[in-house]
Amino acid sequence: MISFENVSFTYDGAGDPVLRGVNLTVPEGELVLVAGPTGSGKSTLLRAINGLVPHFTGGTLAGRVVVSGMDTAHHQPRDFAAAVGYVGQDPLAGFVTDTVEEELAYAMEQLAIAPQVMRKRVEETLDLLGIAGIRDRALRTLSGGQQQRVAIGSVLTAGARILVLDEPTSALDPTSAEEVIAAMVRLVHDLGVTVIIAEHRMERVVEYADRVILVGLDGDVSAGLPVPMMAVLPIAPAVVRLARVAGWSPVPLSVRDARRRAAPLRDRLGEPVVARVMTDSRLLLVAEKVTVRYGTHTAVAMVEMSVRAGEVVALMGRNGSGKSSLLWALTGVGPRQAGSVLVNGVETKGRKPDAARELIAMVPQSASDLLYMDTVVAECAAADSESDSAPGTCQRLLNSMVAGLDSQMHPRDLSEGQRLALVLAVQLTARAPVLLLDEPTRGLDYRAKAHLATVLRGLAAAGRGIVIATHDVEFVAEVAQRVLVMATGEVVADGPTADVIASSPAFAPQVAKVLAPAAWLTVDQVARALDVTTHG
Repeated sequence: MISFENVSFTYDGAGDPVLRGVNLTVPEGELVLVAGPTGSGKSTLLRAINGLVPHFTGGTLAGRVVVSGMDTAHHQPRDFAAAVGYVGQDPLAGFVTDTVEEELAYAMEQLAIAPQVMRKRVEETLDLLGIAGIRDRALRTLSGGQQQRVAIGSVLTAGARILVLDEPTSALDPTSAEEVIAAMVRLVHDLGVTVIIAEHRMERVVEYADRVILVGLDGDVSAGLPVPMMAVLPIAPAVVRLARVAGWSPVPLSVRDARRRAAPLRDRLGEPVVARVMTDSRLLLVAEKVTVRYGTHTAVAMVEMSVRAGEVVALMGRNGSGKSSLLWALTGVGPRQAGSVLVNGVETKGRKPDAARELIAMVPQSASDLLYMDTVVAECAAADSESDSAPGTCQRLLNSMVAGLDSQMHPRDLSEGQRLALVLAVQLTARAPVLLLDEPTRGLDYRAKAHLATVLRGLAAAGRGIVIATHDVEFVAEVAQRVLVMATGEVVADGPTADVIASSPAFAPQVAKVLAPAAWLTVDQVARALDVTTHG
């Protein structure tokens, strides 16, 4: 159904191809996971399937991509509209109507499908994806998981037999992500739809995959069955890394399979010795009765929280629970109808932007929104000037996080990890004691997340207080000392990371699920314990 024949692709102005000599065949009715480091070309590979590469992106394509008998070199993306459904990372950005039912019907209207057929397909898709109860809802009022399923439904109603998804769960809480992946598995198994998913959080997809495609930073692409591919992949989810540490072969791909082998390992490890993380006793941030309303909707309801110097606090909860609204309220920039937020005893609300940055640095979900200059060095110079810092301050911060970055590059040409590091450096130049990050691991591979965790631990060790709103349970297990869980605008749990997430069915990391009831959270914890047992 999909064939890449010696395909290479180079963007205009680039020296090296992003894809090099790709030979692939994807049969009908498979679920395929596309993996690879940040910036390796996964999105380029996906966009080549429906001709967006090269017709929309520009660049030079060599070789042939044949989809449903059509060569993408000789057909425009519109010619693939009925065969290939493409859903990008931000479904809301792709919506063209106002309500769920209108969005499901829109593509069929463009294809001049008969009204009676349209009505039947809409009803079938609503039931298939479990969204019949929201058919009349405005798209902007839906949760992230609901929006993702509507976006998928809008291409299914058009009759697409190939579904291509780019990071479909990156912005979703664990439960919403499971719902989206379950819908994809049902499409493959029950209807024979071919589903191709690029996803950094491989732990959410790999156990369901029929095939794994690895895109390397050098442009090479390889493919194979999930188990042998995962055994050698340089990037891998926690359950696979745990298997490597424990010496299990073949490697398990699911928590269920890992638990079946884990009894001897659990007996060997026992209970973890929890090292007490020393934080400064100083309270940096104190928030009392913070309330945020949008019209009649209360997004944050009387929340109270505090952050100490040297502390990393994770803010978790399902999509729409109020995490982002709370972060913006803490900065003093976002709406806040009631309550107080003090940083070092100073109220954050009502201060000018430059003065506010001296109290709290905020890295939003779309970090690149804060970048507006043509080069990295210009961004750093502007940050130094706006923060009244010594020239070179921002550049030194950036160099400490990302070594060897070309300062003349355009910020939009950086990888996700490099761009995030630049925004962090820009925001930290003002020397704010408190740092807030909203979904910072979105779009980052496992190695980039590990590097970010090291950076954040270093900032905490230097005395900063850090609050991270995230759905990434594996990242929380690595970096946070405390976890706050929000639901319907309220804090429903607040405590040490192991106490809050280890026994949670939604927020427990893979290692905790495999080794329960012992409260192990990360592969590194287990590796260190095994080293002590072996050598000590």
